[in-house]
Amino acid sequence: MERTYRSLHRQDDLVHFQVVVKETDLDIGVRRERFSPELVKRAEKLVRDCRAPLEEYIRRDPAFLKAHDPYDPLPGAPPLARKMAAAARRAGVGPMAAVAGAIAEAVGRALARFSRDVIVENGGDIFLRSACIRRIGVYAGDSPFSHRLALEIRPEDTPLGICTSSGTVGHSLSFGMADAVVILSPDTALADAVATAAGNLVKDPDHVQKAAGFAALIPGVTGALVICRDKMAAWGRVKLVPA
Repeated sequence: MERTYRSLHRQDDLVHFQVVVKETDLDIGVRRERFSPELVKRAEKLVRDCRAPLEEYIRRDPAFLKAHDPYDPLPGAPPLARKMAAAARRAGVGPMAAVAGAIAEAVGRALARFSRDVIVENGGDIFLRSACIRRIGVYAGDSPFSHRLALEIRPEDTPLGICTSSGTVGHSLSFGMADAVVILSPDTALADAVATAAGNLVKDPDHVQKAAGFAALIPGVTGALVICRDKMAAWGRVKLVPA
């Protein structure tokens, strides 16, 4: 899939670059004066350092990879696996539903030591830290809302996870038919897992309010936006502006 949606989160004042390690494909933005080839290498190492313990753990516990329901990792599981499992348990899904958000946050928080503004996008799941107001566009496939709306994120609400699940766009596993479910949380792994869980609830456009209400009940979630064709529901700290 061509990642044309990446234009929706890129910021003109930041330098964006890509880091690809196996299935992990990140788009990273940092302040222009902080960008360097050394920072790119550092980001690549951060991704490898995230993936290696997780890959080794999955070889030891393959059920972790395949679980669609909450799953308790084995003793000695790496911190990233435990974080994924904890987030997924709160959402009622399997731990791999949180992997993209967990990696985006781990890389983003590490890079935030070098750049005051950082955005890390991993397959539609975003970690953002910003010193100014940012606008993140919403891609919702063939919905009439697609490319017409953006989320306005204030700096005091960051660091923030902004994670999207869709049953009609992309390759991520979803049992629903939502065009876009966007979840906001300071815990990016949780935002990722809840986006999947809420998306699973949307079987037709009349289910958007139900999915937003589900997300609203999960502690740690600060906002939700659910789009299915011509219906939309929003809850929490969600400020929508024209794209």
